[in-house]
Amino acid sequence: MEPTIRETKRDQLFMFTNYLILSLFLITILYPLIYIASSSISSSEAVVSGRVWLWPIDPNLEGYKAVFKHKLIVSGFMNSIYYTLLGTLINVIMTVLAAYPLSRKDFYGKNMFMFLFVFTFMFSGGLIPSYLLVRDLNMLNTVWSMVLPGALAVWNMIITRTYFQTTIPDELLEAAQLDGCTDIQFVWKIVLPLSGPIIAVITLFYAVGHWNSFFSALIYLKSQQLYPLQLVLRDILVQNDVDLNMLVDVQEAAKREGLRELLKYSLIVVSTAPLMIAYPFVQKYFVKGIMVGSLKG
Repeated sequence: MEPTIRETKRDQLFMFTNYLILSLFLITILYPLIYIASSSISSSEAVVSGRVWLWPIDPNLEGYKAVFKHKLIVSGFMNSIYYTLLGTLINVIMTVLAAYPLSRKDFYGKNMFMFLFVFTFMFSGGLIPSYLLVRDLNMLNTVWSMVLPGALAVWNMIITRTYFQTTIPDELLEAAQLDGCTDIQFVWKIVLPLSGPIIAVITLFYAVGHWNSFFSALIYLKSQQLYPLQLVLRDILVQNDVDLNMLVDVQEAAKREGLRELLKYSLIVVSTAPLMIAYPFVQKYFVKGIMVGSLKG
């Protein structure tokens, strides 16, 4: 029989306090999610009257029918998926190409380049110069206006560089060079396979950013066929956001108000469901990658 360590009353009190605090955090995070999901499938009358507290009341799919009835919802889904995949691929490639040279001790002038990166991280040209640049590059109303202006996030690059510095030893590079391995081969065959956690982390960061992005589309895109999902959902909500003072029929006003409130919750579920489905697949890499990459190097 294995010996066991008896917990003192102080240890038991400490564990009880921990479980209590964590349970409160869980309730604080979980309740809004359940409330939103329940409200999205409840009747509009129950949502407007505030009768939905936890579980759905008079369940129906009225809100989702209104969302998916929109003619641009399918193209918005496809565009968001395309922008997310293409943009994330470009982001990860650019991040690795910038982070790896800056992690090398023998890279001449890396301090100057690092200063330039950090300077752009602290200061930017602003909205109007960015728009003029995209316009002069003939990228307005194109896919590239959604993926190229934010091709590199300096913060993610710094995290990735630190991960390379703390995880890839110099002796491994020297051994590879003795075997005739070039720098490109070393990055492709050794660095990337050993950097799965940080690659998963920055991929998640970039993908979430692209999926939730709508401001760039609002500025750079004119064709509705290029609209991402977030902008389409915004238009759906705006179309149903009417001035109730202009409606003479009280019953019609109540109906439109109920539909507008119901649409809010349905749109939240529609826009966040893909990310919530994908997140568990990269969660196991998330903590390891972000903690190692955040160490000062």
